Amino acid sequence: MSFAALWDSLLPVGRHAPTGGYRRYSWTEADAACRAWFTETAQERGLRASCDRAGNLWAWWDHPRSARGAIVTGSHLDSVPDGGAFDGPLGVVSAFAAIDLLMAGGFVPVRPIAVAAFCEEEGARFGLACLGTRLLTGAIEPEAARELRDGSGVSLANAMTAAGLDAGRIGSDPELLASISAFVELHVEQGSALDGIGAAVGIGESIWPHGRWRLDFLGRPDHAGTTRFADRRDPMLPYAATVLAARQAAAGHGALATFGKVTAEPGGANAICSAVRAWLDARAPDEATLQRVLDQISSAARNAASEHGVAVSVRRESFSPLVAFDAGLRDRLAATLRARGFAAPLLPTGAGHDAGVLAARLPTAMLFVRNPSGVSHSPAERADPADCEAGVVALAAVLEDLGGQ
Repeated sequence: MSFAALWDSLLPVGRHAPTGGYRRYSWTEADAACRAWFTETAQERGLRASCDRAGNLWAWWDHPRSARGAIVTGSHLDSVPDGGAFDGPLGVVSAFAAIDLLMAGGFVPVRPIAVAAFCEEEGARFGLACLGTRLLTGAIEPEAARELRDGSGVSLANAMTAAGLDAGRIGSDPELLASISAFVELHVEQGSALDGIGAAVGIGESIWPHGRWRLDFLGRPDHAGTTRFADRRDPMLPYAATVLAARQAAAGHGALATFGKVTAEPGGANAICSAVRAWLDARAPDEATLQRVLDQISSAARNAASEHGVAVSVRRESFSPLVAFDAGLRDRLAATLRARGFAAPLLPTGAGHDAGVLAARLPTAMLFVRNPSGVSHSPAERADPADCEAGVVALAAVLEDLGGQ
């Protein structure tokens, strides 16, 4: 089946018609439809489909005499709220399309090749990005993961149970990890560097350290129409000051800081709120710079809160250190693509990926496909069909090289 046909078969799943974006959240109806698509696509190719203890999906092109040294590719199928079509799914669809290309050419791997779709990569439902690979590698304890809750208070354990999985079994899988010799993730570029240099495909060099922090500003509820400014303890004011301070701190250090989610309680339009809860996403080229930015933001939040008689707390919810992808694997990808006529430049990225989590346990690499607008986490995210096809050809070449030794 062609890439275009595969892509079209997944495209409608989880699409929110009013916005044109996607709402593929873990352990929901849309997620179940994505999982059914994955399993059916694997079975159509004679691949062995399975689901691990963490809920990650696998499609194995088995080798009759070898179960170790597997080459794995893939990405994720979940989305941010009203996200674009390409972030994650491009890597999964391209993986199946690359296997189609290899099978059509008569290639027979000498080691297993697998496609993976990791769950809750975006953290859109339970707040922790790359949850599936964190569980797989032991980067989060099962007990802590089971207690993660969504915005409605539903725990991860209950959501998985409702979806038919045994949440009591989640946890690391050393045996599975030991069977893998390399992971290569293809992903749409979340930026426009490739477009600026006229390249359809790039190779990941590193991932900036990044994390998410929750800030709670606690004030006093009151009437918007009768309470004098001097008598107010309004948590919205220090929150607003902190948003501006975060932008200034990040810009001054060559970093990025974003408040992308905020809730006001109790939420009355004619009332001063009692609490503002906000989530900060911060990223920087190195960990020392990231810490300086966070220190500056935290200090600004405390000073603004004190000025307005408001309490504030800052709590880290997740953190991913700097990831430098395996140099040997990266150079091998570059040589393979160069031999196939691809000028694939090296790119650092500020976006987190499952490949970054897996890098702590096994050699990983990334391929990026050009995004002409640079827009991501938005319905406007896109990649041209010709570039998607180029990505499939590049990935097939890499799998042929790594899987054919």
